[in-house]
Formats: sequence, structure tokens, C-alpha cells
Amino acid sequence: MITVIGESLVDIISDPREVGRTQGHPGGSPLNVAIGVARLGLATTLVTHYADDPHGLLIADHLGGNNVEAIVGGSLPTSSAAASLDGNGAAEYTFSIGWDISGASIPALAAVESSLHVHTGSIAAVLAPGNQTVRRLVDAARPHATVSFDPNCRPAISGDADAARQDIEGFVSVSDIVKASDEDLRWLYPDRTPDESLAAWLDLGPALVALTRGADGPVILTRQGRVEMPAEPVTVADTVGAGDSFMAALVSGLGQLGALGGDGRTRLHRLSPGELQALAAYANRAAAITCSRPGANPPTTAELGSLAGMPAGTG
Repeated sequence: MITVIGESLVDIISDPREVGRTQGHPGGSPLNVAIGVARLGLATTLVTHYADDPHGLLIADHLGGNNVEAIVGGSLPTSSAAASLDGNGAAEYTFSIGWDISGASIPALAAVESSLHVHTGSIAAVLAPGNQTVRRLVDAARPHATVSFDPNCRPAISGDADAARQDIEGFVSVSDIVKASDEDLRWLYPDRTPDESLAAWLDLGPALVALTRGADGPVILTRQGRVEMPAEPVTVADTVGAGDSFMAALVSGLGQLGALGGDGRTRLHRLSPGELQALAAYANRAAAITCSRPGANPPTTAELGSLAGMPAGTG
């Protein structure tokens, strides 16, 4: 079982290419990852917050329709994000959000203690009071589960890069798999290149760190090697959820390689260059499929195929 911990919200998307039209889509990086891994055939639980209001009902229907079990805590209204797209389909967000999963600690702890893998990140890792609960759950999972983390930085929420950097590096240090975008790393570390930041994170302890670079494609770095490739060519509807689909496929691919869970850590540390190449191609294709259609709409196994179908190489 996979447990994802983090925020759920509704993206209210305004597209300048369709003047006067707005669309509401369930979103939030952790929710998108949970949907993504469930669509790739993994039994998935999301520890999150939403209320019994119209936005919350939209989220609940979306999770249920994708076979994601929800553990819901907190008492705040359902969060939302107004997403304005530019001419290339890239989104800028304005948030109305709170993060608190109080009242769900017992079932959440039971979920992470029975999981093969735990994923978290984004607003849930930096916004009080819920971020401290998230860290305790991750620490409880570590003895038997692998952990993945995606900071998915939101400067409009975090505000202070120095404080966010401290929280984020704490999560990096207890994670096995970390993924970030080049935008994340430029905001957190403006005085060094994304590649330098990626290498510095690897030194903090993860077995694998991945970098997404939009049209320039992904980089995956381990102590055994480095692979990179351009993004797959695609007609972009928008980029909402593309990084989350990449993350979900990364988790799925590592599961197919037997590299998840406490017993899979040794395997994770010994991935070959060819396996890294296939893993990057698999996650890259998942992101491309998501970019080809509106909203955070990750692919299914039927659309993406298996890791075995991806091109391997020497890296």
C-alpha cells in the first residue's frame, strides 16, 4: 500500500485562450500524486483535509472515482487555488488555504505503519500546524517504508525562503526519493545552479534525486550515475499536474523494480544506469500525457504501459 500525506484543494482555472470561462478541478500536489499512483495500479490512501462543502464534495467524488481511500482530519473550509494560465499553458496560483489534519492522527499513523511507501510534500511540508504532524508520520514510516518527497514550492504560501529551506531540507534528509523542479531550486537556492542543488540534496541522504526542467526534460541523479533527456514533444493543453504525474510514475516505476519498502532500499541504492534511463523515460512520458490534456489528469496503466516498455540505455 502507498500512503500519500498532504493537501487537497480545488484549482479554479482561468485560461486566457477561453475568455470568460473558468473551470474547477480537484488538485493539490499530494492529491494529484495519490490519483496518479492509484491510476497506475497501486493501492493508495491519502491523508488530507477537506470539508463537507461543495469544493470538498468535488474532491471526495474525485478520490472515490479513482479508488483512493481518504483519511480526513481538520475542521477548516476546503482550500482553493485560483490558477491563471499564460499563453503557454503554465499556471500562476493565488491560494486560499489552511493545513491541519488534527483528529486524524490515529488512522493516519495506522496507514503509514502498514504502508510499503509514503509520499509527502508541497504545502503540507511547510505550513503550520499540519507540517509537524506530517514530519512525525514520516518518521514513524521510516523503519519499514521508503519515503518520497516533492517540495513543490509555493512562495505565495511559504513567503520566507530561508524558513522554507530549513523545513524542506529536514524532509530531504529523511527521504529516499526526492523530486523537485528547476523553479523550486532557483527559489530555494538562488546563488547556485539547480544541478549543484540537486547534488547537495543527494549528500543529505536520499538514494535518488530527480529534477524536472519543463521542456528541457528531467534529470535523475544517484550515487551510481546521472541520466537526463529532453521532454517528449507534445501539444500542451496546460502544465497543471505534470510534475505530480512525473512523481507518481517515478514511484510506480520504482515499485516495478522492487525498489520500494524497507526491504527494497538496498535495491534502490543499486539501480543500474539502464534502469535509471528507463525510469526517467517512464516518468517523462507520464508528464507529457498530462500536459496534453487540461488540468491535473494523470495517465492510467493502459495509457502509460509498464516500465519494461521504456527504452533502457547506458546513461
